[in-house]
Amino acid sequence: MTAKKTDRADGQTTPDFVREHTIDRVTLDIIENALKNIRDEMDRVLVTTAVSPVIREQADEFPLIADREGRMIVGQFGSPVDTVLEHSPYSVESLREGDVIALNDPYMMEGSTSHLPDILLVRPIFHTGTHIGYALQWGNLMDVGGSTAGSIPIDARSIYEEGVRMPPVKLYSEGKLNEEVLRFFCHNSRTPRETRADVMAISAGTAAGAQRVKDICDRFGKDTYLEACDALLDRTRTSIIGLIRQLIPEGERFEFEDYTDDDGLGNGPINLKLAMWREGDTLNLDWEGTSAEVPGPVNFLLNREMFQMFAGVFLISAVDPTILFNDGYADVIKVNIPDGSVLRPKEPAPLSNRLVVMARLFDVLGAVYAKAIGFHVSGSYGTSPNFVYSGVKDGGEAFQTMEILYGGIPAIPGKDGLDGHSWWPEFLAVPTEYMETYYPMLVDEYSARTDSCGAGTSRGGCGIKKVYLFLADGRITYQDDRHHTFPYGVNGGKHGAPSRKTLVRSSGEEKELPSKVRDVPVYAGDRLVFETAGAGGVGDPLGRDPEAVAKDVRWNLVSREAAEAEYGVVLDAGGSVDPAATETRRETLFAGRAGELPQFDRGRLPDLEEQRRIIATTRREFNEWLSGELGGVGSGAKP
Repeated sequence: MTAKKTDRADGQTTPDFVREHTIDRVTLDIIENALKNIRDEMDRVLVTTAVSPVIREQADEFPLIADREGRMIVGQFGSPVDTVLEHSPYSVESLREGDVIALNDPYMMEGSTSHLPDILLVRPIFHTGTHIGYALQWGNLMDVGGSTAGSIPIDARSIYEEGVRMPPVKLYSEGKLNEEVLRFFCHNSRTPRETRADVMAISAGTAAGAQRVKDICDRFGKDTYLEACDALLDRTRTSIIGLIRQLIPEGERFEFEDYTDDDGLGNGPINLKLAMWREGDTLNLDWEGTSAEVPGPVNFLLNREMFQMFAGVFLISAVDPTILFNDGYADVIKVNIPDGSVLRPKEPAPLSNRLVVMARLFDVLGAVYAKAIGFHVSGSYGTSPNFVYSGVKDGGEAFQTMEILYGGIPAIPGKDGLDGHSWWPEFLAVPTEYMETYYPMLVDEYSARTDSCGAGTSRGGCGIKKVYLFLADGRITYQDDRHHTFPYGVNGGKHGAPSRKTLVRSSGEEKELPSKVRDVPVYAGDRLVFETAGAGGVGDPLGRDPEAVAKDVRWNLVSREAAEAEYGVVLDAGGSVDPAATETRRETLFAGRAGELPQFDRGRLPDLEEQRRIIATTRREFNEWLSGELGGVGSGAKP
């Protein structure tokens, strides 16, 4: 699978696509944009034919077009083609038109998908009998078995507890569906109807991608298309090298570390530490010093190629979004991820709640870049919370829903963070109308969480507050983070608010819950108040435009009290800025400061040993409470 390479004077290798290309720029630009449109069409085919809310409504799926060497030309997470074929009984030479390989085991694709509910389909593309590439797509299924609904058990101690594992197998062989494989896979799901429909929808997306690539070859010729793939990889590589030279000083080392709360079993906090330095045209990223893998399922099997992609995408997004990100720059970003770490766990370590660590590494990567470039980025809500509600309706029909929730996105100089947004730009929120139509629940409130945004010249994004009213008895499982740690502020900015969950029984009794729970019994009339973390601010809050603060107050993003206490902005009875009172208040706050503002505001956290004690105690006390609650299930007893 690996393309031939040529030796370099420094002992490294240069990809074979780095050469003089004969394709003209106009044709190359047309093919590049056609490939981008193909990716969009694959998205639309999938989300309009899938039936589960996590794909149909939230678009938790990603398409990819790879060249015949398996390198990603357009996509997002890097191509796993090499690894998939390595772990399969199929070779490139044995693949045929109409074949589709399916798998969901992260360990058999080096973490290119990161937990068992993510199923990947790989379709080779042929034109006039010649293999020219691959169309890939993965989607997050509702359920693939395991010990709890949604297949994300917070207390799993191995991947065997998280669901059925499917190795690479042909879902289609020369266009013929392998019904036995699909039936076996769906049989192990609590939502077999949705699982079957979603898998078929993912397959349809890959078919659309393959056909559109063939259309390009019909229009421009197969050889021109293959040359364009190489040229696009080469162009991106050249652009990334230019950004590295321009932005990253050579000879300096930049480091940062941050912590996730815990692993769901009471072990934490968990350290993520990253160092970055440049050597010539090569950018080095080293995770040495990161915590060892943990017993609980927050381990994230980080694919090295995926992290190379993330590192390049950060530069592209921050400096030149016109650059196409693909596998072209894989050889210029070197990544070290220690084996046995929480970012490189050993099989069969559990992985189901991996987004706690996955999203936090973006905070760490952003902070390291900030130190190198001076482009300050604050800390975020730091995960990708998910929520599962399952049970049986009054008529006897089983139900299960799943959705992903969002939080505060970091601020940057001159721009506030996004409120209640996903780390993934194309993700959407599940419409309330959808949830209330298909599941026995009402959404009493879905709003930006007041005062969750870290104060700053640019404020952090707000977390969200979502209040679920349950109309049927059932159980809830969810995963979140930033409960014990704070989204940090930068360059004088304040930290954002941590997350919080409150279960309100129909009797009015309230119970504060930790950030990760599974199978908590709920009853008709109960409510769950789900509040996600905000993001930190950037820059001195006293430098923020008072009119911007007044607008935040009008929109209920910031309270009047916080406007005065954090920003020194005084509003009159009508909500307008009082200039004289504001000037006086800001002078008072400035005079009361002791020394310079910190570069990073992590909040008033106890030391690590005390945090470990608090986290372990919180988990133990919750387990004792849950044991008592579960004792009443099935007996008709309700709190």
